[in-house]
Amino acid sequence: MKPAFVIAGTDTDVGKTVFAAALTGALDGSYWKPIQSGTDGGGDLDIVGRLSGLPRERLLPEAYRLSRPLSPHRAAELDGVEIDVARLEEGLPEARPLIVEMAGGLLVPLSRKHLQVRLLQKWDIPVILVARTALGTINHSLLSIFALRMHEVSIHGIAFVGDANEDSERTISDFGQVRRLGRLPNLAPLDASTLRQAFSEHFRLEDFA
Repeated sequence: MKPAFVIAGTDTDVGKTVFAAALTGALDGSYWKPIQSGTDGGGDLDIVGRLSGLPRERLLPEAYRLSRPLSPHRAAELDGVEIDVARLEEGLPEARPLIVEMAGGLLVPLSRKHLQVRLLQKWDIPVILVARTALGTINHSLLSIFALRMHEVSIHGIAFVGDANEDSERTISDFGQVRRLGRLPNLAPLDASTLRQAFSEHFRLEDFA
């Protein structure tokens, strides 16, 4: 069976959209971000399209496009929108391979009653946690791993983004008891070609079978 993965970050701006683009392109899959908070520049769907090289029909439309770059619950309130969590729970696309990118970290609120991790419990597909390599990543990463385990969500592994930091990466994988999938280096320029090459050099496709 072709795989499906959820891409979740340890924090905002850790590089999960770039990693999601690389993995979706490598698997020749489909990409879905259920909630887009902040639409200046088009949003993450456009970034993934540009970096993955996939045709438009593989870039699945968001369930919610919120104008402000805020936590989904607050962005929705300011836009006069109510996020229907039950709709999202039942609305996982059937396309495979499928890469689903979450909005920010695991415990961001979708409403005043529900945290994002609830969706992961309902969907029951493995999570790839994306973490930066900079200072502070050990604490953020281990807290995220513990939150996933507390909510009984399957963790496929952890992917790092940034400059190499062997000790931090090893410490997180050892304490968290998670598979270290690889690390995407900072790329300049960042485009479909450089991203595809970096992914092939730093990750093994068979780890995502």
